[in-house]
Amino acid sequence: NIAEVQFYGYEAEGDDSQFYQPTNLPVVVFHTVDNVDPYDKENDIVSTISIISNDGKKILTQPGTTRLRGNASMQFEKKPYRIKFDKKQNVLDAPAKAKKWTLINNYGDKTLMRNIVAFELSRRLGMAYTPFCTPVDVIANGEYKGCYQLCDQIEVNPGRVEVDEMTKDDISGEALTGGYLIEVDAYAYEEVSWFNSNRGNPVTIKSPADDEITPEQSAYIRQTFNNMEAKVFANTYQDPTNGYRSLLDLNSFLQHFIVGEFSGNTDTYWSTYMYKKRNDPKLYVGPVWDFDIAFDNDNRTYPINNKSTYVYRNGGSHAGNMHQLVERVAINDGTANSELKAMWATMRNTGKFTAESLTAFIDETAAQLDESQRLNFMRWNILNTKVHQNPVARGSYAAEVNYLKEYVTERIEWFDKKLKYEPTGINQLTTPSATPHTYNMMGQRVTNNTNGIVIRNGKKFLQK
Repeated sequence: NIAEVQFYGYEAEGDDSQFYQPTNLPVVVFHTVDNVDPYDKENDIVSTISIISNDGKKILTQPGTTRLRGNASMQFEKKPYRIKFDKKQNVLDAPAKAKKWTLINNYGDKTLMRNIVAFELSRRLGMAYTPFCTPVDVIANGEYKGCYQLCDQIEVNPGRVEVDEMTKDDISGEALTGGYLIEVDAYAYEEVSWFNSNRGNPVTIKSPADDEITPEQSAYIRQTFNNMEAKVFANTYQDPTNGYRSLLDLNSFLQHFIVGEFSGNTDTYWSTYMYKKRNDPKLYVGPVWDFDIAFDNDNRTYPINNKSTYVYRNGGSHAGNMHQLVERVAINDGTANSELKAMWATMRNTGKFTAESLTAFIDETAAQLDESQRLNFMRWNILNTKVHQNPVARGSYAAEVNYLKEYVTERIEWFDKKLKYEPTGINQLTTPSATPHTYNMMGQRVTNNTNGIVIRNGKKFLQK
């Protein structure tokens, strides 16, 4: 609603060789019919959707629809969106060709990267599927909305959750056994296709879709989940042949557990995805999702590294009785607990979970976000304000990023102690006489010394 616009400048030829990007990041632009802003997550508004990248030299423009998404995040001033192309599209460098994509608003996450860092943990752990996620700017109906993350929609699709996509004819035999995508979901009661398990866990059936699933398919996945639960809570649950491990994939469970607990995600078991393959009896846990209040960004659990136990046991949210199921597996099953320790040790020994590598990744991401974060916090002036579940308002973007790095560094030490990690192998550290140092048992430099140090199985030896 502009009455008058005046332009100032000088006459020149201009440059029509590229499209506009507010910053170095790709920009997602959508225009809706009659400029109607998306207002809920039920009504899809017809839109033209464009993604501009490569310094304005590449553009994808297609018809589609736009609506809001999320639950608590939908209540913020800075809204989250779901965009849906009319036809499947290859977007930026995402592995999947798909119609549906999410725009995560990160309103309460002032680092603008907590999801990105958590997904990096998932990749380093080798989870079967880690959602695609990349930072972008968003312009809606001509209005700059801020820095977002363009992510996959969690769905059955090549490049996403790769299980067989079922049809209405898959109602018997091997065809009935998969694939399925479900979510143990505290908001399941708001969905069309969902059930309460025998142990009181609310489960949304994500695929097959609620308008396509048959009664046979719904009954099958419900029974499969109930059977898995029964095995977990049975007296013989530790039996590797007939116990819960025959129906629940332990490796994916432990990978998911480490990402959730390392990040200190309060909502890990508030929303937990699982999937089932065709002709495979097991439920697999994943993908990981939703980390805006993770990494010590929740006043209900802050400061996490001062806790003596896991977040899910002390302050974490959970749908139904998921915390009891997790307790049976991660704590009460001694074999599973040993595998958890071995998994952590592998991540540490291979250098995938070190303070140096993770803080370097955070620094690289912060540099990538620098231009965009400046505009974002001009648009949303909240760096000095606690929003959502923020325990502290640190006043600057640099301070928020620095705290994230401090948390990661301390969390590694916390996990090392919790899982009784000890370095293995030989790490030879020698120094020239001009710059001699002493190293502690973790190979960290502490004081000057004229001798090199060799670390063998956690013990130090002087090397003349």
